[in-house]
Amino acid sequence: MGDDSEWMKLPIDQKCEHKVWKARLNGYEEALKLFQRIEDEKSPEWGKYLGLLKKFVTDSNAVAQLKGLEAALAYVENAHLAGKTSGEVVSGVVSKVFNQPKARAKELGSDICLMYIEIERAEVVQDELIKGLDNKNPKIVVTCIETLRKALSEFGSKIITLKPVVKVLPKQFESREKAVRDEAKLLSVEIYKWIRDALRPPLQGINSVQLKELEEEWVKLPTTAPKQSRFLRSQQALKAKFEQQQAAGGDEADGDDDDEPAPQVDPYELLEPVEILSKLPKDFYDKIEAKKWQERKEALEALETLAKNPKLENGDYGDLVRALKKVIGKDANVMLVTLAAKCLAGLAAGLRKKFGTYAGHVVPTILEKFKEKKPQVVQALQEAIDAVFLTTTLQNISEDVLGVMDNKNPSIKQQASLFLARSFRHCTQATLPKSMLKAFCPAFLKQVNDSAPEVRDAAYEALGTAMKVVGEKAVNPFLADLDKLKLDKIKESADKVELLGKKGGGGAEKKAPAAKVAPPAKVAPPAENPARSSGPPKKASAAKSGGPPKKGKSASALSAKGKKVPETKEFIETELSIEVCEEKSAAVLPASCMQLLDSANWKERLASMEEFQKAVEQMDKNEMPCQALVRMLAKKPGWKETNFQVMQMKLHIVGLIAQKGSFSKTSAFVVLDGLVDKIGDVKCGGKAKEGLTATAEACSLPWTAEQVVSMVFAQKNPKNQAETLNWLSNAMKEFGFTGINVKGFINNVKTALGATNPAVRTAAITLLGVMYLYMGAPLRMFFEDEKPALLKQIDDEFEKMQGQSPPAAFRGTKKGGAEEDGEEPDEQEEDGGGAPDIMDLLPRSDVSDKITQDIVDKMADKNWKIRKEGLDEVAAVISEAKFIQPSIGELPMALKGRLNDSNKILCQQTLTILQQIAVAMGPALKQYVKSLGMPIITVLGDSKTNVRAAAMTTLQAWVEQTGMKDWLEGEDLSEELKRENPFLRQEVLGWLAEKLPTMRTVPSDLMLCVPYLFICLEDRNGDVRKKAQDALPTFMMHLGYEKMLKATGKLKPASKEPVSVLLEKARAVMPAKPAPPPGKAGAAKSSSGGAPASKSGPSKPKPVIDDYDDDDPEPETKSKKVVKPGAAKKGVLAKKAPVTKAKDEEDRSGVIFILVPNGKEQRIKEEKGLKVLKWNFQTPRDEYVDQLKTQMSTCFARWLQDELFHASDFQRQVKAIGVMGERMEDELEGTVSCLDLILKWFTLRFFETNSTVLMKVLEYLKQLFPTLSRENYHLNEYEASSFIPYLILKVGESKDVVRKDVRAILTMLCKVYPASKVFPFLMDGTKSKNSKQRAECLEELGCLIENYGMNVCQPTPAKSLKEIAVHIGDRDNSVRNAALNTVVAVYNVCGDQVYKLIGNLSEKEMSMLEERVKRSAKKTPAAAPPPNRQTAERERLQREHPSNPNATFMRKPAQQPQEEVPNKLNQARAQNAEREHSHPSIPKEFQLDLDMIENDHTRVSELPDLVQHKLEELLEPIMMPEPKIRSVSPHFDDLHNSTASTINFVISQVASGDINTSIQALAQIDEVLRQEDKAEAMSGHIDQFLIATFMQLRLIYNTHMADDRLDKKDIFKLYSCIIGNMLSLFSMESLAREASMGVLKDLMHGLITLMLDARVEDIEDGQQLIRSVNLLVVRVLEKSDQTNILSALLVLLQDSLTTSSGSPMFAELVMKCLWRMIRFLPETINSINLDRILLDVHNFMKVFPKEKLKQLKSDVPHRTLKTLLHTLCKLTGAKILDHMSMIENRNESELEAHLRRVVKHSGNFSGMKSDRGTEKGQDDRMSKAKVSDILSEIFKKIGSKENTKEGLTELYEYKQKYSDADLEPFLRNTSQFFQSYVERGLRMIESEREGKGRIQPSSTVIPQHGLDSGSVPLNGEEMKPAVYYERLKILRQRQGLENNSRQAQLLQQVEGDSGPTRPITSLLSKPSVASSTDMLQSKLSQLKESRESHFQQEQSHSHSPTRSSSPAANLDDLKKRLERIKSNRQ
Repeated sequence: MGDDSEWMKLPIDQKCEHKVWKARLNGYEEALKLFQRIEDEKSPEWGKYLGLLKKFVTDSNAVAQLKGLEAALAYVENAHLAGKTSGEVVSGVVSKVFNQPKARAKELGSDICLMYIEIERAEVVQDELIKGLDNKNPKIVVTCIETLRKALSEFGSKIITLKPVVKVLPKQFESREKAVRDEAKLLSVEIYKWIRDALRPPLQGINSVQLKELEEEWVKLPTTAPKQSRFLRSQQALKAKFEQQQAAGGDEADGDDDDEPAPQVDPYELLEPVEILSKLPKDFYDKIEAKKWQERKEALEALETLAKNPKLENGDYGDLVRALKKVIGKDANVMLVTLAAKCLAGLAAGLRKKFGTYAGHVVPTILEKFKEKKPQVVQALQEAIDAVFLTTTLQNISEDVLGVMDNKNPSIKQQASLFLARSFRHCTQATLPKSMLKAFCPAFLKQVNDSAPEVRDAAYEALGTAMKVVGEKAVNPFLADLDKLKLDKIKESADKVELLGKKGGGGAEKKAPAAKVAPPAKVAPPAENPARSSGPPKKASAAKSGGPPKKGKSASALSAKGKKVPETKEFIETELSIEVCEEKSAAVLPASCMQLLDSANWKERLASMEEFQKAVEQMDKNEMPCQALVRMLAKKPGWKETNFQVMQMKLHIVGLIAQKGSFSKTSAFVVLDGLVDKIGDVKCGGKAKEGLTATAEACSLPWTAEQVVSMVFAQKNPKNQAETLNWLSNAMKEFGFTGINVKGFINNVKTALGATNPAVRTAAITLLGVMYLYMGAPLRMFFEDEKPALLKQIDDEFEKMQGQSPPAAFRGTKKGGAEEDGEEPDEQEEDGGGAPDIMDLLPRSDVSDKITQDIVDKMADKNWKIRKEGLDEVAAVISEAKFIQPSIGELPMALKGRLNDSNKILCQQTLTILQQIAVAMGPALKQYVKSLGMPIITVLGDSKTNVRAAAMTTLQAWVEQTGMKDWLEGEDLSEELKRENPFLRQEVLGWLAEKLPTMRTVPSDLMLCVPYLFICLEDRNGDVRKKAQDALPTFMMHLGYEKMLKATGKLKPASKEPVSVLLEKARAVMPAKPAPPPGKAGAAKSSSGGAPASKSGPSKPKPVIDDYDDDDPEPETKSKKVVKPGAAKKGVLAKKAPVTKAKDEEDRSGVIFILVPNGKEQRIKEEKGLKVLKWNFQTPRDEYVDQLKTQMSTCFARWLQDELFHASDFQRQVKAIGVMGERMEDELEGTVSCLDLILKWFTLRFFETNSTVLMKVLEYLKQLFPTLSRENYHLNEYEASSFIPYLILKVGESKDVVRKDVRAILTMLCKVYPASKVFPFLMDGTKSKNSKQRAECLEELGCLIENYGMNVCQPTPAKSLKEIAVHIGDRDNSVRNAALNTVVAVYNVCGDQVYKLIGNLSEKEMSMLEERVKRSAKKTPAAAPPPNRQTAERERLQREHPSNPNATFMRKPAQQPQEEVPNKLNQARAQNAEREHSHPSIPKEFQLDLDMIENDHTRVSELPDLVQHKLEELLEPIMMPEPKIRSVSPHFDDLHNSTASTINFVISQVASGDINTSIQALAQIDEVLRQEDKAEAMSGHIDQFLIATFMQLRLIYNTHMADDRLDKKDIFKLYSCIIGNMLSLFSMESLAREASMGVLKDLMHGLITLMLDARVEDIEDGQQLIRSVNLLVVRVLEKSDQTNILSALLVLLQDSLTTSSGSPMFAELVMKCLWRMIRFLPETINSINLDRILLDVHNFMKVFPKEKLKQLKSDVPHRTLKTLLHTLCKLTGAKILDHMSMIENRNESELEAHLRRVVKHSGNFSGMKSDRGTEKGQDDRMSKAKVSDILSEIFKKIGSKENTKEGLTELYEYKQKYSDADLEPFLRNTSQFFQSYVERGLRMIESEREGKGRIQPSSTVIPQHGLDSGSVPLNGEEMKPAVYYERLKILRQRQGLENNSRQAQLLQQVEGDSGPTRPITSLLSKPSVASSTDMLQSKLSQLKESRESHFQQEQSHSHSPTRSSSPAANLDDLKKRLERIKSNRQ
């Protein structure tokens, strides 16, 4: 004991390490409590146990270990530091816990592993578990596999990496232990669920029997993808979403998330690579070149066998590929060609991305070989080229394919097109850029016109595929010249094309990067293109240009587009005849002017010109016939005018016409000759230049300049040539360089430089100087062949321009600006940035022919001198060519071999050649990054410094041309870092540290380098460590700290800590990621923006890198707008920036929307009058965009419009939307006035693929519609029709987040636009080809019907539902489900009527629908609808119904279904409405608005919403406490004047879906129950209150507890309120006994379910709550009516045993309650109705005969029943047999026999005799039974609608005959309403027979429960209440208060709940079990009765001819009637 006391004093952590096991056990127990108590996960207390945790799990004592495992689990779950212990703890669990015999220990160990996964340590856990699979102990192996299986099942394949698991799986199937094999089988099944067929290849090697078993198991699996059910700590949002979906309804809720589960696993990734190079036959290369074809065949067959391996090890396949290429290209034996093609396909498929290096070598050969006609050869070649394509990119092989597109051989052309068509199918819009289309489409267009039909068809297919991939909008511009027939064929091909849903393997993975190469995704705003023309707004260009450029497209790049655009976009005016011109001119010019135009007198001509000028100045632009006017000017003498004054006027007028009119290129052609001819004239030259400038503004400078230069150099006039070049120099400065055709200019400039006239040469050099401003140093490359003297002059001119920036452009074109928006995305995608495009313009030579086989062989020679000779020849070829095409034959492979030459001099020479190639080839070098670029990086590992320096120089030269992106993509860079070479590592890391900060974004593959970066941080070499530390922050700026920290999880424990410390340090110095600083921006501008770089080399690359890197403009210039148009694209000097920025901010400070009075109305009017285009299109054409710009220009701030239409920089658009959102509240009026334009602009964005802009648009819309709703603004038809159809297009978006946002917006939209009008748009959406769109539209339709009822179905419900039902047979599963759900929603609203509405369905579809309807019926909760639905409904009613509550009564009857609205009812309504108007003092809510209620299909048993009568206000003298609904929550202070209605209202709120509402209602009821004087007010409402209570319990159980968004404390509070109220209620026996049997049954069901709810235990104080429920159950059993509660328990037991899905604990608890009741039977026997109890026992035994009871798993039910019967017999003796009168057929159960046995055995059989003797007793019983039968028959008739009158008559006669007959037993269980009805019916018959006159009809026509209208054959007045009742009955059915399946029974059954202690039973043969629905029906009957009575009175008064018109008499009459109602209800 002394020892014990000694360790007891120790701290917990020391106890845990104590050598005594008891001490450790105690320590673990205390630690467990401590861990559960600490709330702060970062508490220092956790740190004490960090080193002890492994000992917790590896304790040598089994008992202590078990407790240690529990403590460890608590630690891992709660401690922030726990992740650090993962490796050692999991290792300990595997080795010391998984081998334990105790299942609990293994379970805890497995839980610890799973908890580590949950706290983001999945990799460590998985590694340890996989290591455990190698353990010799099979128990450990089994448990490891089982834990892996659990982890995969719970966390999914995104968290658990399957590749290493699959790798070790086959080995487990070979285990000798059956348990291991079985567990491996289970794991395989689980893996198969996640990756499906990807698992098959890795398991092909296992035993065939096992594989067969697996196949059988796999077949059984469900086809639906599994879902992650447990989530990491970082996935809490996903967890919440998952739980929300579960709550929302299982599988139907997860329809949208099909894309979210783990991505499809590529089987390739799970395979182990096979090394085949070493397995090739040793003589392979000799054999393949052998002369005998058999030997060549042997070699190829050997290779084919090896190449069939699905995954190949990487290696040097260069020689092998060359050998195969040679066979394909040159072998005459077609069989061998086929074999070689198959081998090539195998290599490509096995190597995937790694084969990309060789793709460029084999593609041309395969394409050329397509000349073969044999099908087997063609097929093999097709397979080969398709496999090769998947390893490379479209861009890389585009040159080769284009090269054969115009081949003479039709087969080659055909197969090339077919290959492209197949390739396009793998592409997306992003991966098939427009730059590629621009290259391919012209070639296809040639083939479309080919003479060979097969070539044409192939071209159609290729174009059709491209159209399918990128859309018609993208392809159509290239097809402008095609006739309709050919276009239709292309579209037909497009329709037939099926795109590949999934991308195939490595090729597809590589294509995405390729697409990025081709169109540097987010390139800077391209220069404004004035190539398309019309009048010049001065600021338009600046607006369109988007501010100063980041790296604008180089002018030369745009020149080509400048040429092309007019062909597709420019409006070409038709040429007019001279007669037409004269006619048009005469209409606008004075007659004298026309006559004197060609006068011989120059003065008259001058006067004519003056009149001409005045007329032009006064003309309106739209009226000016430009072509006619200029033709008049050109009329003789025209441009040959000899008088300079007349000529000056002419030229001036030309300028005026060009400026003022719509000046087309046709008009320009008329004047250009004259302008060019006079440009050198001393007197007229100035005017000629002005005319040229005006023409350039109208028709774009690029086009004008091209025409002018070609014209002037066709002349011999040097003066004109010189002046033209001078004008052009000046024009470039004024217009900017956008769109200039550099290539064409350079040719003309070279001509000018060679001119003999020095003025022409000087002008040419000046022009070059201006061009240099825009193009930079690359311009000089075009003139390197010029004479040295001339070259020096050029250099001098360039030197002068050095450092200058181009001036801001101030001239532009309106049309150019407008159309540029449509074209600029194409330009943006063209290729790289400025410099590369300029480089593309250089004349390039094809050197592939010069790189002969001889040179290649020399380079591979064994003699280094010959190798050098080969390299020298290559260098000579490249130097001679200067600029080369990317096709360089086999040179790449040869040079790659020389990079690792043993002779370092040759290695350096190779590097020099590679530098040469970089400069000569330009940007096209990208395709060689993998094959030649990566080997350069390998050379960085050379031991010689000079070689490394040369390699780095070469690398930099390459990167300048290619950008960094291609280098970082793929695994190649990480493979280089993997090499353990310190030189290579330090060089590469240094290079990355320099380059990464200049990049804005990087490929995700950079992450692959991180593990090697961490290794370098701990390298032995100090330089490597330093470089790694330098690179660390640059990696972090792109990848993020968290991601890199997570990557440390794979490090060894010893390495993790130091690396984490370095990461923390790097985090502090991590460079910012924004755009480059101004200095760098300036440098970047140099190539396209003007500041020329000092050296031609380095100036080129930066734009390329930055084009890829920069998503946004620089912070300084991002938001700027330059005042003058041109500057935006030309690059602005830093010194100018502050001015423009200040000006810009000043401009933007004003309002963004300009209020134009009646602006929107005018636009609507114009569109209706067809003055403008109606906003209706499949894809938006340019004219729509132009129209929208024009409309916006008047009411949008200029800068905002420019930003919104900024085509090249989407960030500008995003910011503009942001500004609109920020200013929405401030400028709401402006927003509303421009709403139609805003919505139209958004529709344009829906047709674009930029997801950033789309998400911003949706975000704005989510803000907009609620704001409009708050302002009560409703969209008009014009706004809705131009927006909603396009919004619905996006509901079919592939991105889940977009679909959800659009659905949310559609919901909001219904608040500002009627749902009934949204419905047809959604119906149109269901006709889409996009299955997602169809499904989502159908789901939305279902929501509309659910929320707004059938009224939304337009044009009619039947027509709409027929269209919806069509989709039940859709081939897409999600569409089918959505259609079924929608029809089920209709079913929930209108019941079986849905089958009539949907029309005929096929048998299969109908069965699907019926099954779904059944399922939905099971799932439909009985709870009240949630408040938001009610709110939406109220809003809808306010919006769609008149504000006057009675207005609905005055609507036309046609608005209602005809069969439901009889004419008499309409008359009554109309008269009722007149009465309302004649008595203004009567409150308007006096009416029950049946129209509104019937059309309201959404409320489910929301009884308080039925408007009740304020009778006390009508009849003030009487002061009757009639029910009244209050507008505010009632309190109980005014109980005396409206008690019943108040209680009804508050009770209805108890079942509210809103927790707070329910709690408040419960609190008010509790207040009443606690005051004895007020508690009596609850009498008569007990059943109603209990129904509301258990409905709330059900709502909590089904909905609230599953909703994570709700605070569990609120739920606990609600539970507490409910239980508190119940305890108070069941403390008062008088109230408790009012609870009827059906209600008690449901209440007990709810309470027992609550006690069994495991989730309650998780709530704080949950145990206390369960104890309270227990106490309440006891109180209910004691205080309730004993007959009712005993009967309820028996029925509940029967139900629980019948339902197999119920919990066994439920039945057990019911039986415990029954045992308690049995125990107290001696005290309660006298208060129990034994007849009822025995009837229930009889019914029980009918369902569960003795034999069936004994078959149950437990014998307790049997014993319970026996005990109950035995106790009853014991207490009553033989008299028990007298209490079986309610049982119709006693033979149906064993009850009577059993009772007789019990009585006999107890010796009390003689007790059967009554005091009056046996015989008499029997006679009494028989007579009693006879009477019972007679009365039963009578009451049956009363209860049936056909015989009710007959029944009442028979009952009256029976009473007359047997005056002492006791009707009490038959009436006591019926409702007060029924009793009153019988009583009044008897009184009426009595009155009739005694001739006392006719009783008021209103007192007789009390329709029964379940009667149809017209069931009582009375006159019209008497029918009206019945008609109302019928409609209420229909309403009840719709609201779920009356089940059709029970209708027949209900027609014969009368229920009630008014009797305080009367159970609800049937008057027929046996009572049915009344449920909550019955109670609600009864309540509805009572509500109906009070309303009917009043309606009857009003109607009878309105029809009565003797009715007094005096208001006083009227009032007295009403008083009498209401007194009668009051007496009837009491």
